[in-house]
Amino acid sequence: MIRWWLYALQLVELIVSALVHMLYGFYIFSTAVAGDLSQNLSEQFFKGNLEVKREDPSGTNVDDLPPIVLVHGIFGFGKGRLGSFSYFAGAEKKDERVLVPDLGSLTSVYDRARELFYYLKGGQVDYGEEHSKAYGHSQFGRIYEQGHYPEWDEDHPIHFVGHSAGAQVVRVLQQMLADKEFEGYEYTSEHWVLSITSLSGAFNGTTRTYFDGMQPGDGKTMKPVSLLQLCRIGVTVYDRLDIPWLKAYYSFGFDHFNMSRKKLGLWGLVDCLSGNAGPFTTGDWILPDLTLQGSMEMNFRLQTFPNTFYFSYATKCTRKILGVTVPSGILGIHPMPFIRVLQMSQWRHPLDVPPPYKGYRDEDWQDNDGALNTISMTHPRLPIEHPSRLVVNDSDCLPLQPGIWYYKIIEQADHILFIVNRERAGVQFDLIYDTIFQRCRKHVFRKTPPTLPNQPLPN
Repeated sequence: MIRWWLYALQLVELIVSALVHMLYGFYIFSTAVAGDLSQNLSEQFFKGNLEVKREDPSGTNVDDLPPIVLVHGIFGFGKGRLGSFSYFAGAEKKDERVLVPDLGSLTSVYDRARELFYYLKGGQVDYGEEHSKAYGHSQFGRIYEQGHYPEWDEDHPIHFVGHSAGAQVVRVLQQMLADKEFEGYEYTSEHWVLSITSLSGAFNGTTRTYFDGMQPGDGKTMKPVSLLQLCRIGVTVYDRLDIPWLKAYYSFGFDHFNMSRKKLGLWGLVDCLSGNAGPFTTGDWILPDLTLQGSMEMNFRLQTFPNTFYFSYATKCTRKILGVTVPSGILGIHPMPFIRVLQMSQWRHPLDVPPPYKGYRDEDWQDNDGALNTISMTHPRLPIEHPSRLVVNDSDCLPLQPGIWYYKIIEQADHILFIVNRERAGVQFDLIYDTIFQRCRKHVFRKTPPTLPNQPLPN
């Protein structure tokens, strides 16, 4: 009888989670549509051409500044998707030299890192022959007729800011550059990346993946009945329908898997829906990369390079009461991640499954922001801990040193506080992004900083 009650509770939790996610997705989509309609009406009533000269207030030519690239996380989108709606809630407007690439929202960290390279350099995305054959998708993808920063090289490095899984995407890209993995670009190196800033970065995986449906035993396969199974079916049908205007408005990024009705026959669709084919079967999608096992496997080859600057903001919306970890409040946590905040704060690794690493403790993984565990967001630490330093006051760290992960823990902050809705984050939104952009412009230089007008040359 107790077992049936547990099954009923699990079913209710699944239905509630699915409804909350669907409603939030509908809210984002409808908000974007309403914003575009409003903008189009405004443009019709107030037509005019305003030419803006791209200059920094200091007198420096904006085009001479290294770009700051904002990389979105899971289910995210870049400039050009969802109309004028901004994943980073308009933070890109705080600096004149910001790029917001649109990468696959559910594709693997590896595939997204490859897409990010060609977004910047230009050309056709090449996922690599060996990788493409191993995971059953086309080797080549989207074509960028003109790269967004084609001069990118060691002498023209870039600042990257990644949210959630976007932070790990940038780390993988830097390792690919160091290992010279892009065919036709034998001169790449880790020095192409000047700095990496992580906002709630998914460095060491998250226990949320197991609540959503990943098997804690291997971190690769899905539970038969779970939120991720519903997601798999929905995404497969969405890509199968291949409605041009809808795909242009939002895409999950699986075009290279050829699941469209134009390329996938009826039996191919049956194979995908039954779990015998497609990215969810081969494991070439984002969730396996976000399990503790998948993250450790990825981190095994990722380095923290001595000449790159690293910064991290970890978020937390839990606290301890009488030794028990609980959500820090109800009103301050967004409804979408609230259930997961509660579940993750009570996480217990299954007793019948070996711990993911030596020295593992459940209590280390209970503080969270509803999507990621706080311990995972500070800096890369599994399977090898990278150099790090906790920051209380930014001024205490000056001058900054490369090769060290400077991290802050932001209290009372859930996973979506610094994206989508600027008003919700309030003054913290401006404080965080202003600090990041000012640091990139004033304190992070590989060589002698550029001389601004009316400043003497260094001795």
